[in-house]
Amino acid sequence: MCNLYSLTTNQQAIRDIAGAMRDSLGNLEPALDIYPDRPAPVVRNTPRGRELARLTWGMPTPPQFLKAPDAPDAGVTNIRNTASPHWRRWLGTGNRCLVPATAFSEYGQRPDPVTKRKPLHWFALDGTQPLFFFAGIWTPWTGTRGSMKTPRGGEHQLFAFLTCEPNAVVRPVHPKAMPVILTEPDEIETWMTAPWPVARALQRPLADDALAMVERPVTARPPAGERDG
Repeated sequence: MCNLYSLTTNQQAIRDIAGAMRDSLGNLEPALDIYPDRPAPVVRNTPRGRELARLTWGMPTPPQFLKAPDAPDAGVTNIRNTASPHWRRWLGTGNRCLVPATAFSEYGQRPDPVTKRKPLHWFALDGTQPLFFFAGIWTPWTGTRGSMKTPRGGEHQLFAFLTCEPNAVVRPVHPKAMPVILTEPDEIETWMTAPWPVARALQRPLADDALAMVERPVTARPPAGERDG
């Protein structure tokens, strides 16, 4: 699953395309590598309008998958089974969000014969790596985040994004899934405003000719480890 993506754009571009009227993000770094359990920009609905904010990547883990009821929760980064009761509570428009990105990565299936590590492949809309959005959900959450080594108790604002069957571009690298990607204004508006029976149709692969394998973004540093959501 996608556990590293990059964002190389500016706040105004995100606000303009996503229709965000409010901005509580602060200054957005000119280039971001975004890893699980770290803050990242999202656009979400609020009673005062659409807001660009900074949330932490990783929704609450289903309780049955935690090692203990009081164990730190590292979070779930990618969500496939939207029929699960655990996720259904967050599928309304009040908990949907747009996750801006310019490229995402997936590990290949076979380790490199020299490094013994699985190679990391990058995907974007094209070689210029323009802005797009993952279809996401978010929630406020109180508990302990992180790991046993780095627990962080308290109140948190969390997000993750949906996945689906991979298209023909991603499938040779990662045959299980790919992120749900929104590129058109009507898709963005449907995700943020439509009832779930309508919005759920967006949980589908991006067209094969709308995605390309690209060079590693200039922002991306080698990941510290391989984490799957």
